[in-house]
Amino acid sequence: MSFKTVAASKVTITELMIPSYANFGGKIHGGILLSLMDKAAFACASKHAGSYCVTVSVDTVDFLQPIEVGELVSLHASIHYVGRSSMLVGIQVVSENVTESSVRNTNTSFFTMVSKDKHDKPKEVPGLVLESEEEVKRFIEGIERKRMKDLYKKGIKALREKVVPMENLDKLEAERCHVNLKK
Repeated sequence: MSFKTVAASKVTITELMIPSYANFGGKIHGGILLSLMDKAAFACASKHAGSYCVTVSVDTVDFLQPIEVGELVSLHASIHYVGRSSMLVGIQVVSENVTESSVRNTNTSFFTMVSKDKHDKPKEVPGLVLESEEEVKRFIEGIERKRMKDLYKKGIKALREKVVPMENLDKLEAERCHVNLKK
């Protein structure tokens, strides 16, 4: 098996936020940011894998602060964890208002990407060389994220099988809903 450093596949994409990216509230639309994050994750994962990669999940997207039209947005992507064919790509989004000389961390996210071969089958990726305590920390966090994600999936499946709506009406008493079933 081959190995690559985290630094070998780090990617930064910087883009100017233009008026057509704005939502009805005048801030940059979340969908635009998701698209840019997906591009950064693809570029980073493909550099590491040396092959075409696909997005299989987005674990979290935290919109911490709004982004304004006219700001420069930089997306910093790096590999945090590798499995056999999968990679966890961490993305930090930084917004810069050049006229005010202010820089803000506006978003964070984790994309799970899978390397594909020419037959669209999962392809093994290089292992990861960890060169700093931070990289070791991120890799261990990646192991734990994978474990917690598997537990969550199992829990949701069990929940779906367990919940019988008419036997659980008491759970709705303190909620903001009204049951009005049509016959």
